[in-house]
Amino acid sequence: MRILGIETTCDETGIAVVEDGRRILVNRVLSQVPLHERFGGVVPEIASRAHVEAISWILEAALKEAGLEFRGARPQLDGIAVAYRPGLVGSLLIGVTAAKCLAWAWRLPLVGVDHIHAHIYAAAMAAKNPERDDFLMEEEIFPAVSLVVSGGHTALYGSQSWTEHTLFGATTDDAAGEAFDKVASILKLGYPGGPAISKAAEEGNPKACRFTPAFLEAGSLDFSFSGIKTAVLYRVKGQNACRDTPLRPDISIADVAASFEETVVSLLVKKLARAMRRENAGTAIVGGGVAANRRLRQHLDRLAKKEDYRIFYPPPSLCTDNGAMIAGLGYWLLQRGRRDSLALDADPVAAR
Repeated sequence: MRILGIETTCDETGIAVVEDGRRILVNRVLSQVPLHERFGGVVPEIASRAHVEAISWILEAALKEAGLEFRGARPQLDGIAVAYRPGLVGSLLIGVTAAKCLAWAWRLPLVGVDHIHAHIYAAAMAAKNPERDDFLMEEEIFPAVSLVVSGGHTALYGSQSWTEHTLFGATTDDAAGEAFDKVASILKLGYPGGPAISKAAEEGNPKACRFTPAFLEAGSLDFSFSGIKTAVLYRVKGQNACRDTPLRPDISIADVAASFEETVVSLLVKKLARAMRRENAGTAIVGGGVAANRRLRQHLDRLAKKEDYRIFYPPPSLCTDNGAMIAGLGYWLLQRGRRDSLALDADPVAAR
């Protein structure tokens, strides 16, 4: 069963074809980083315009690479999956409109995919059983606690299957990836902030600066990162400084980057561990762009070893937004009878 996946929630145009939910035939992603770099973040109008310009030729190139016919005949596909929420509404509309047009023209079933849930599913594409040399079945993984950490979202879920998730907690302000971008901007390290912070942190001391994370009220599974961002600003520029204030000359950028990264990663792992203890869960799934962070994976591996947990996360290539995770989850939704009509609309708001 071959599913075409379309992802345009933010600033990546992703087109993929996935067979039986896990075998990736093609996964093309066009990043818009060069377009947004000088602004230090994603500009919605530029993002949506870039999707319009790119989606047709990426679709044609992806289908050709997968060995599927495109012009003059319906490709050998069994369904179309599209990320319809959450994200930038202008960007979402491009992918949703393309998916509906193709579903109508090719008479194929259409299914809308929550792209945060798809970040969880991305781990399925790497969750193999070394003893059998095949993919783990759902009953071998679930129930689980899932953590999605990206530029726009930071959330914890209770997951009963690849298609069933209950929200436990989410960010009350900035997402973790957004905090990385903003701190990188403060430190003048460039965009995107995640890789820039991680690179600078390699030469720094993670214990050099003390940034106090916000755990919120007792037992909370929500997140808050705006306070850490402000603490970094004041540390490197002085109390009550503004963004235009120059950096203090005695500041070690590497130490600040390492300490900030350590604080954020520790908060993420402690909240995940809290949820797992509360739910008496032995399995965790971690996805999203920040899941590629090396220090986060080190902390997760230590947690897994200490508590005898199983923690799954995607390969780095599937951590950022991509069409493969949309097609993969779309396969399971279609298998379970989910269909959407051509009235499917973009929804910029995350499900609660």
